Amino acid sequence: MLLVDLDPVRRDQLAAALRSAGYQVVTAGSGPQAADALGVPGLGAVVLDLNLPDLDLAALRKAISPASDAAPDALEAAERRHIAAMLRYTRGNKRRAAQLLGIARSTLLAKVRKYALEPAGSEVGA
Repeated sequence: MLLVDLDPVRRDQLAAALRSAGYQVVTAGSGPQAADALGVPGLGAVVLDLNLPDLDLAALRKAISPASDAAPDALEAAERRHIAAMLRYTRGNKRRAAQLLGIARSTLLAKVRKYALEPAGSEVGA
């Protein structure tokens, strides 16, 4: 989640609250910092102060909206990204990730191997 706010106290308090709720939070204090942070992989939400003086809403909308003429992702690419995001969300807990995905743990392990999502040197049975 990207959190953008000029007020550092309010930004830090909200970021702490979101982190305690289990979210991964990237913070930015200005429009240009937010634009740079949009490149963070796995970004799923943006929380921002719409009154930022240097916020270019048109550029922000273009950055977070998929191009209308771009070909859609292949199903396997979307599945790989979703599984990787779920593993990040569960901090590598495959049992919990499988539960949240609604699949058997053995199916998740097979997909982790198929998509090479296992970090080097770690055990598959985690």
